[in-house]
Amino acid sequence: MTLDRRTFLGTAAVATLAAPMVRAQGKPKVVVIGGGAGGATAARYIAKDSDGAIDVTLVEPTRKYYTCFFSNLYIGGFRDLASIGHTYGTLASDYGINVVHDWAVGVDRDAMTVTLTGGDTLPYDKLILSPGIDFVDGAVPGWDITAQNAMPHAYKAGSQSELLKAQVEAMPEGGLYAMVAPPNPYRCPPGPYERISMVAHVLKQTNPSAKILIVDPKQSFSKQALFEEGWQKHYGGMVERIGPDFGGANVSVNPDEMTVDIDGAVEKVDVCNVIPAMKAGRIAELAGVTDGNWAPVNASDMSTKADPDVYVLGDASAQGDMPKSGFSANSQAKVCANAVRGALTGSRVFPAKYANTCWSLIDENDGVKVGATYEATPDKIAKVDGFISQTGEDADLRKATYEESVGWYAGITADMFG
Repeated sequence: MTLDRRTFLGTAAVATLAAPMVRAQGKPKVVVIGGGAGGATAARYIAKDSDGAIDVTLVEPTRKYYTCFFSNLYIGGFRDLASIGHTYGTLASDYGINVVHDWAVGVDRDAMTVTLTGGDTLPYDKLILSPGIDFVDGAVPGWDITAQNAMPHAYKAGSQSELLKAQVEAMPEGGLYAMVAPPNPYRCPPGPYERISMVAHVLKQTNPSAKILIVDPKQSFSKQALFEEGWQKHYGGMVERIGPDFGGANVSVNPDEMTVDIDGAVEKVDVCNVIPAMKAGRIAELAGVTDGNWAPVNASDMSTKADPDVYVLGDASAQGDMPKSGFSANSQAKVCANAVRGALTGSRVFPAKYANTCWSLIDENDGVKVGATYEATPDKIAKVDGFISQTGEDADLRKATYEESVGWYAGITADMFG
């Protein structure tokens, strides 16, 4: 099925039934932390479907949110930065959501309050955390967040995406671009390899003698056969990958010298994209709902194992079989919103169903995808069935897959931001 904005929003809709509020002491309060695919979607659906019966506050530090999905296409020159940037005005004006641009720096689960950097304290009846990812300290020896200007991660979109794009475009003739790929699990399994494709697309046009080196701690990666087929077809000889059997799991970097040490062999590089190991965004840890890295949740409603009044969506959650993607976060947000609304107003709660698709662009009009449907089990969100593009597909099908992804982007961003 080809997805456009109309069909995406139509299939995503959650049925609602009017019901009296459970609590009599005024409107129940929901605080949502994080305004991405999980948080913005959850806030919008709770506000919309409760028809004003729930007081919804969305806490997000940035006034313009740049989606990580499609940020690789910006690096590759297929989108401009403005096209992946979104604001929160419609959520406030059309849905009555109290949008607070600040950092959440503390959660008191006993008092059921959230503390902000500015000093405000927000009470909640239900708390939804969708903070995305942070990086594991020391994951790549020689690199920490202070080195992100010399060796950008570009795994939080916006200024980092701009920086990496500028560095690629400024590479000397015949230069070397290196990526230190992350270990599992991490945000967007195909993301690093779509980025390689987009960097290769730029270099093929502007610097065809340049080389790309992937240093990877993983034996395999999402859509590997599709990417490797595409790299050979479109960028023959440009891309080399070093896996763990040849030192890819024993890597350090020196941002001052712009070098990468691969199992003792030192490479001088011109651009180094370091994507470290990841964990849940800091506020989940501060709330005390993580296992040290990720937040374990119940598959039926995305509530945490640590506290039934706290929910964790998207990348930050440990939920089972779903990948950490924008589509997943959006899907989880709708299940969570329905459950939260039901708990606070007595409205009907539907059985949890989840879906995901991850599209990737390899070259112009050469799109591929992987996806699945999922169900809630007592132990986890479990995969029911799946699909993936095949090697050797014809050009018309690959073009249609790319166009489908463009329609999905329009649909999901409308679903998130109104």
